[in-house]
Amino acid sequence: MSYRIGNAPCSWGVEFGDDPRNPTWQSVLDDARTAGYNGMELGPLGFLPENPEQLTDAMQSRDLTLTAAVMFRPLHDPAKWDEVKDVAHRTCKSLQTLGADQFVLIDSISEIRVPTAGRPEEAQRLTDSEWAGMVERITTVCKIAKEEYGMTVSMHAHAAGFIEFEDEVHRIMDDVPEELLGLCIDTGHCEYAQTDPVALFHQYHARAPYVHFKDVDSKIREHVVQNRIGFYDACAQGLFCNLGDGMVNFEAFKDALAQHNYAGWATVEQDCDPTAGNPVIDDAKANYDFLRSVGLAIQ
Repeated sequence: MSYRIGNAPCSWGVEFGDDPRNPTWQSVLDDARTAGYNGMELGPLGFLPENPEQLTDAMQSRDLTLTAAVMFRPLHDPAKWDEVKDVAHRTCKSLQTLGADQFVLIDSISEIRVPTAGRPEEAQRLTDSEWAGMVERITTVCKIAKEEYGMTVSMHAHAAGFIEFEDEVHRIMDDVPEELLGLCIDTGHCEYAQTDPVALFHQYHARAPYVHFKDVDSKIREHVVQNRIGFYDACAQGLFCNLGDGMVNFEAFKDALAQHNYAGWATVEQDCDPTAGNPVIDDAKANYDFLRSVGLAIQ
């Protein structure tokens, strides 16, 4: 069983829409299509055009489907709540432009958690009251996205945020109703956090409308965990490698998807330096070719 495979601007190093190091959005979309992808995520707000006509032309002229959007914002921080709500509304409006309905939430990086990324036993956790506040904000965002824009919302665990480790994934799934929030499983962030993505998908398949494919270099992961190296430095050392070159068992993940009749998009996300230049498209091609070789991508 093969799946529709998309990519995301973060694979070209685009993490923030206004980063002056970003490549142009035109070159990212052109590269993605050249590499074989049929779908593309919206990327951070402000990278692709927000104007509906411009966004429609940008995607349709390249025969690309808008698959989803990721809102990478500090959901743990009550001081950023107005910003979060504004971004949620604007992102959902952009998704509506092309009929996309997958809205993925990530609690963005906290400097408190950067030094202990990948090490659940050492990481500082939110207090119960701080967690409850974050749950309330996430629930409100889910209601906005679902009730006002018809979105399907899922949570994505991410290194150095406050929803990173397996116990935190279970906790947020327990604390937000299933009808409001699903789970976007990112294979690479799972492995980095010492979570088995295959087992996690089996457990939450009924709440998993969208998945991210990422791989982790096992030697680098072992090195950064043993030596207590923080997230930014781990990324700089090449933590996230090309698909198939790392520790993710994509064959087992494929079997899990097939067993539970997964029918959504699967998006490649290979976080990288935005100044990497031309090798990025080579990685994008290699990742697509790998997914085809293991039967995960539609030929």
